[in-house]
Amino acid sequence: MRIRKGHLRALMPVLTASALLFASGCASGSGPSTASGAAPADRAEASAAAADDADGTLAVKAAPAAASTALARPGDTGTRARRAALKVSSYDRHTGRAVISQTVRQPPAPSAPSTVTGSTTPSATPSATPSGPPSATTSSAPGRTAEPGRSTAPARIAVGDVIASAPAPGAPQGLLAKVTQVMGETGRGTEVQTAPTTLDTVLGDDKAKGTVPVDPSSFDVERLLPDVKVSWARTGGFHAGPEGAKLPLGSLRVDLRAGVPTPAGAPVHADATVAGFVQVAPEVDFSYGGGGSSGSAAGAGHSGPASAFLGVSGNWTSRWSLKGHAGAAGGPVRVPFAKLHADPVLQVGSVPVVVNLDLTCYFEVSGDGKVSVAVEQDLKGDFKAGGTYAPGKGWTPVDESTMTGTPVSASLTAAGHARATLGAQAAVGLYGAVGVTADLAPYLRGEAQVAASAAVDTGGHPTAAATGAWAVYGGADLSGALRLQLSIFGTPVLQRTIPLGSLHREWKLASGAV
Repeated sequence: MRIRKGHLRALMPVLTASALLFASGCASGSGPSTASGAAPADRAEASAAAADDADGTLAVKAAPAAASTALARPGDTGTRARRAALKVSSYDRHTGRAVISQTVRQPPAPSAPSTVTGSTTPSATPSATPSGPPSATTSSAPGRTAEPGRSTAPARIAVGDVIASAPAPGAPQGLLAKVTQVMGETGRGTEVQTAPTTLDTVLGDDKAKGTVPVDPSSFDVERLLPDVKVSWARTGGFHAGPEGAKLPLGSLRVDLRAGVPTPAGAPVHADATVAGFVQVAPEVDFSYGGGGSSGSAAGAGHSGPASAFLGVSGNWTSRWSLKGHAGAAGGPVRVPFAKLHADPVLQVGSVPVVVNLDLTCYFEVSGDGKVSVAVEQDLKGDFKAGGTYAPGKGWTPVDESTMTGTPVSASLTAAGHARATLGAQAAVGLYGAVGVTADLAPYLRGEAQVAASAAVDTGGHPTAAATGAWAVYGGADLSGALRLQLSIFGTPVLQRTIPLGSLHREWKLASGAV
């Protein structure tokens, strides 16, 4: 049969609409419904899930730039949260109210543009009247009623649902919350009342473990002194800074130049200076071991995982110096010179776990002001600080550090002591709740003892002699604490603060005699 071009153009809109209706009908007739807002998995997601299930452990990796929201629903089979076609449009941390909206997946575009005059666009969801929009009442989930004055449009979220979201408006550190009340529909989405919840409500009996590097370019930097420079290197880009192009990939470097001004009112001698750089490649360590219980078992009086770990680790490199007369009345004086903050998102199966990482770089000077010091050293090593949980033992600290120092130059004159620290204090938490604080404090220390004598011999000639010894040392201290907020895993914390312990190492850089 021969079809003219004009007839073909007239048939195209009808054929396109029929194809869309047929595709939507097939989609609705097979597979589970997505009325809860859970997005159907694509092939890549299905392959990743299969890889996760191969050994029973969820993959822990850096989340993509547009991390999806995860939804856990108590009535669903299984304990694992699912990716959902939802997003947090706004959140008020003071009231706990949030607006949840849908992310709509558009149907495939037709092969040729067309316009049907006098008819409506077919719905992707079949209904008894496919020529018009779906009815709000037929899509509404049972048991969800809006407050007076609210729209009765379908709410794709229900009381009891748990939402895990990447950073969102009003929740810059991510959101992990349980819906306690559905307020109704607004022009921006469904308004709900939420309450804080714990990770076991979305991870349940699953297991996950991994270490994820933090993108050094993701840090927000606040310079607290004028002579501070920041540089970083990552795959695909470098940030200009002191020797920036020579940094190892994944490294963040903060340089503190000589001539740092003495803070106003600080009792530190103006001629004592600390200069150099701190370079660190931070990583977040995360593990979760389900099996002890799940969110569904919370009603039985016991909840939480069988194991958990949260910590921060990384490689450390620095070259820095202490020069001049260092003195501080009343004890050491600590001067922060840079604050850095990042909110990396870990993808744990389908769940976006938001980690909040803060680094404060500082120098600290103490001494009696009697010795003249000129010490410079190269320092390399690594560190790990965090907390690990096991039933019956609770949370226990983990602190590890391996540091080695090599002197570049060292000298000391006169008698007395001096010490300078160029360190970093880290705080790591989840969804805005700080769980671990760690203070890595590499230092330089010098001390000298000199004894002098003078006399006049029988011939009237004066004589003088001086004996003594001096030495300079490098060292590193690692200390910190576990905080109550580690209960975000769904584990009990019996103490408000658990000391991380103190790890101390010291080595001699140089020595001499007078």
